Parts: sequence; structure tokens; C-alpha cells
Amino acid sequence: MPASTRHHRALAVFVHCLGILAAVPALPAAAPEAAAAPRPAVVTPPPTVPPAAAGTPRTVPPPTAAPPTTGPTAVGSAVPVAARATSAEPTPPSAPPAVATPTRAVVPAPPPPVTVAVAPESSPAPRYRIHVRNVGNSPVDTTVRQELPSGSSATAISAGGRSSRSGGSAEVTWRLRLPAHSSTTLGTALTATAPGQPLTAPACAFTSDGSRPYDCATATWQAAAAAPAAEVTEAPPWRRYPVLLAGLGILLLISAMVAWVWRRRRGRRGRRITAAALADGGRGTIYPRPATPSPRRRRRTPPVWLLVGGAVVVLAGVIGTAGWTATRQVSSIDTQKQPTSGAWRGTGVSGPMGVPLRESAFEFTVYRMTCGAAGSAATAPGASAPPPGARSCQATVGVRNLTGAQQPWHGQLQRAYLPGNRWVSTDESATRAANLGRDVFANPVAAGSRVVLPLVFTVDGRDPPRQLELRSGVFSAGVRVQMP
Repeated sequence: MPASTRHHRALAVFVHCLGILAAVPALPAAAPEAAAAPRPAVVTPPPTVPPAAAGTPRTVPPPTAAPPTTGPTAVGSAVPVAARATSAEPTPPSAPPAVATPTRAVVPAPPPPVTVAVAPESSPAPRYRIHVRNVGNSPVDTTVRQELPSGSSATAISAGGRSSRSGGSAEVTWRLRLPAHSSTTLGTALTATAPGQPLTAPACAFTSDGSRPYDCATATWQAAAAAPAAEVTEAPPWRRYPVLLAGLGILLLISAMVAWVWRRRRGRRGRRITAAALADGGRGTIYPRPATPSPRRRRRTPPVWLLVGGAVVVLAGVIGTAGWTATRQVSSIDTQKQPTSGAWRGTGVSGPMGVPLRESAFEFTVYRMTCGAAGSAATAPGASAPPPGARSCQATVGVRNLTGAQQPWHGQLQRAYLPGNRWVSTDESATRAANLGRDVFANPVAAGSRVVLPLVFTVDGRDPPRQLELRSGVFSAGVRVQMP
């Protein structure tokens, strides 16, 4: 083999070894299987023994073997240098996840310790059953209130209840102490405001002081089913006045045209008979024919009275049909509905207190509305002072999210309308105080959940709010609740 080839091969082997040595520190740590395997015993070299004197035998201790390590190395144990170097090597950081961490979903509020259910009875007079249940593990003192419809009064109340009236509304109140996991049933009977008119009477369970609601429910009593009233059907077309007028006008116009055509044909026939009588069998005529041809006669036109009469009849038919159509369309317009065109989303609905009203995302139910005396508006910490004579009106509102996603809502969109078409938004500081310092508008309402909470409005004047406007978003048509 030539010397140059041997030198090249030796150089290649040397460079290859350098590459292997450089790559050894970058090798990954041992596999879990290899790390879990027992390490071989490490032989400790014998200690150095000084030379003995002449004639004295030298004693060398036998080599000792270190015990194998099968688990994590304890502090202070003998670890090989190579193992220490490998464990001290820092591990590179892991790569960030490819997908962003999703936003944490809103956790629904815990269920209240007291639940309420209201059911009407099938009776000639309005009667209700109120089921109150304590689902907690400890006794609860609660105050149950049932709002009575406007104009009605209680005729029978179950034991422990009492009726009271403030302003124009009446209510029935019970003070109960419910043991753990117990339930009780309350009952009321009311006077009907009008025969056959449905009555809605919501009921709520409050804390012992009556300031914060636990739960609310509502029910509507319907009168016994009576015989169905005769359905009012629309008259057939031939019995409607506009159609009759239009048909009469068309009939008159056709009759006039038939008369004109008949008269014209009759005149032509008479002229032909006269010409035939004047002819003398081809031998001549009685009167000499004029040398010049007779002038061409003008085509006869319908008489003026026929044209004017037909135009009047057609005009009367068009005006009558247009007036009848416009009257029907105007009478079918519901003036109580809110506008739903343009930027509004959903259909605006209106209803009384205690009836669930649905808009685009939420279902609102107003169970109760109470107002304090003049000057009862309290100043929350950090809020501006209310005007002199202002008072607080607290509405107990149930909000149910009917969509499949969490929905935010804002306090400035909830309004109370006063006489004179004036309105005020929710007093957020007072609402936070009524909810024990919790900002109910800070977090959205979880999908499919329902909350019952008080909303506080600071109003001026002596008249309470006449209407509440509640909505989930800026472009929602919202609902309007009429106050009794």
C-alpha cells in the first residue's frame, strides 16, 4: 500500500474519532429501561500501603464492591463521576403547545339552598300551591312572599301566612324555618278580577331579613275550559262591499258598451234597407246620382256620457278596493310590538309581571318590585351621592340563558321607565351592595343556567316605575315588563 494512502486513512480515522468524542455530550439521557436497570458494582481501588520493612510481609486489603443502586441516589451516597456529569446536564425546555390554551368557561353559580315551585289548581276560583324545599344540610330561616295580581285579594291562606298591601299591590308573606332536606307546601286562594281571565301570581323565597332572594317561581291560573266560542270566519268574496261595488261598476260598463254596439249595428242595418228600397232593380234610381262622389263620413265614436260614466265607475272601483285593502292592513298592525327592522335583533315582546318573556338570548321574568320612601336611596362607597328625595326601587329578576354559549349583559341596558317617558339605568353600585358585594354584570351568564338576583334603580319623584326594559345586548329588541 502506498504511503500516501495510509496517511489519508489514518487522518480519516482520527477525524472520525474527534467527531464521535464531540457528539458524546449532546447524546440524550439514558432510556427509562436503562435507567431502571441495576448498575454494575463499582470496584474501589485498594488504598496505597507504604513499603514495609525488610522481612515483614505486606498485607493488602481486598477490594470492596459498592452496592448496586436500583432507585434514586440518596444524598451523600457514592455516585460515579460519569453519572454525576450526566445528571447535571440541563435538559432543553419543551416546545410551546401548538394550540392556544382555551379560555376558561364560566362556572355556573351554585344552586340555592332553598328552591320554590308554584302550581295552579283546577278550581273555579284561583288557587295556588307553593312548594318550598331546603336542599342544604343545615336548617334555613326563610321568608316566602307571593305577589298577588292587580285588583285581586286573598280569600284563603295556609297556616302561618298573612296578607299585606303596600301602594297598589298586595302580597302574602310566610316566615318559615326549614330543617335540613325538608319541604313544605303553602296554599292560597284569590278572588278573580274578571270571569275567565287568567291570573299570574309569582312567589319567591328570601333570606330571613327579606333582602336577598334564594329562588323564585311563577304560575298562571286558567279558568275551567268553557265551550269554544263560534269562530268568526271571513265573509266570502261575493259578500264584501268593495268587491260588490267593483263588480257593479264593471257590469254597468259592459252594459253600456253592449248598448252602444247594438245601436251602431242597428243604424247600419237601417241604412242598408233604405239603400235597397231606393234602388230600382238595376234600371236606375229615383233620384239622379251626383256627379261627384259623396264625402267620406267620419267614424262614429261612443257618446260622451258613456265615456264619462265608464271612467267614473272604474275610478270608484279602484278607490274602493284600495281603501278596503289599506283598512285591512292597518287593522292587522299590532301597536304594542317593538320595531324589529333595521339593527334590532329578535322580536320585542311585552307582558305583565310574573310572566317569562323571551328575547334573542335571555328569558327574563320579573317576580317583584318594591320601592322605598323618598330619601331612602343609600350612597354606596365610592359612588356619587343621589339627588335629594331620591329613593331606591328593587326588582327581583330571573335571567335564564337560552343559548349554547355564555352571554354577557350590561347594567346600563336595563332601564326603568318613569311617568313622562323618563327612564333610569341600573344603579350598579347599589345593585352590587344588594348582592353582597358581587358584581352581577362582571361575569357572563353561563350557557343554559338561570340566576335570580335583585336589580336596584334609583328614581326621583313619588311615582314608582311603570315599566322595566330588559335586554341582553345593544342590538337586542329586549322585553318590556308592565308594572302593576
